[in-house]
Amino acid sequence: MILIVDDIRANILALKKTLEVHGLLVDSAESGEEALKKILKIDYSLIILDVQMPGMDGFEVAEILAGSNRTKDIPVIFLSAVNKEKKFISKGYETGGVDYITKPVDPDLLILKVKSFLKLYEQNLELKNIRDLLSKEVEIRKEAQENLENKVAERTQELVSKNSELEFSNHELQQFAWVVSHDLKEPLRKIETFIKIIKERYLKDDDVARDYVFRTVRSAERMSNLITDLLDYSRLSSGVVPETTDLNLIIDEVIGDFDYRIEEKKAVIIKDELPVITGVPTQLRQLFQNLISNSLKFTNPNVDPLITIKAEKVEDKSIESKASETGLYCRITVTDNGIGFNEVYLDKIFKIFQSLNDRNAYEGTGIGLAIANKIIEKHNGIITAKSSPGNGASFIMVLPL
Repeated sequence: MILIVDDIRANILALKKTLEVHGLLVDSAESGEEALKKILKIDYSLIILDVQMPGMDGFEVAEILAGSNRTKDIPVIFLSAVNKEKKFISKGYETGGVDYITKPVDPDLLILKVKSFLKLYEQNLELKNIRDLLSKEVEIRKEAQENLENKVAERTQELVSKNSELEFSNHELQQFAWVVSHDLKEPLRKIETFIKIIKERYLKDDDVARDYVFRTVRSAERMSNLITDLLDYSRLSSGVVPETTDLNLIIDEVIGDFDYRIEEKKAVIIKDELPVITGVPTQLRQLFQNLISNSLKFTNPNVDPLITIKAEKVEDKSIESKASETGLYCRITVTDNGIGFNEVYLDKIFKIFQSLNDRNAYEGTGIGLAIANKIIEKHNGIITAKSSPGNGASFIMVLPL
């Protein structure tokens, strides 16, 4: 069953009619609070969630769902007619949404997305049930010491069969991902076109405005490339091949993306000359985006942020490895003077949806460092951190050159 959450009854009726025409079972709630009460009693396969609601908004509802073992796997599609800016769309994905749709809604595209997410959720649920059943039966056969190998082989074959079905489903999901990427690229193309028209027709004599336009176009181009690369990454495609990557260019791009926040917080960023390594540029860019974003976010009150990025060659893949000009690894350290954290929680910070800070005071979902950790692992590296409360933090990475 699908749950529609919207504070406007007319919106609920329109969506409900669209879904029911395709034979889908639909329930509704007119507030975040009512939705949570219903979710406690009823198992839903998909939630379509309005972003802007009085009282508890859609983002808050999604964060609560993501924090519960019972509801964290329910796919959430955000729907908004007002919050169409990039920051709101990004926040939707950060809070656990699988998609963010802006109004007016294309009914055919909505049905395609809803059916895709429903199918994937149901198959994942079926696979989980089979795995649970397999685990229980293995325990029973262990205790009885009878026919264990036959039962394991039988259930493993079932699991292989289900995995084959999931692979087919993943192919369908790839087709869906292509549709989503196309939908994201189309408005970017329009942004680039209209910004260039504004630049040529109306800003010929305004150098400052032309500079801002140039930055906007570059950001749009980078986002378009990022969509393409992330689509390849999501497919686990062999096309995502590591390449020679200049980390200086990566850091410069990240700093450029954060120029407004850096200026707003009066932050200073100092960096060494960084090495050229073999890696996936989009993933490495996301790695440093997450680390620098955290340093700009978790700052000490009344203290201008200072971020330093240091690099040196080391002998081997070890955090404490000795520096060596002929080393085959590089150690990169990102240090700030922010609020820091207690190292007792070091293992916790790299796990998904774990946050050590008050979310009312510091925006975030606790996924950034988990993503950073995964990117480092994919590059055959290691990462750790050193910190103490009130004295900033240092994130230390060792990567192969």
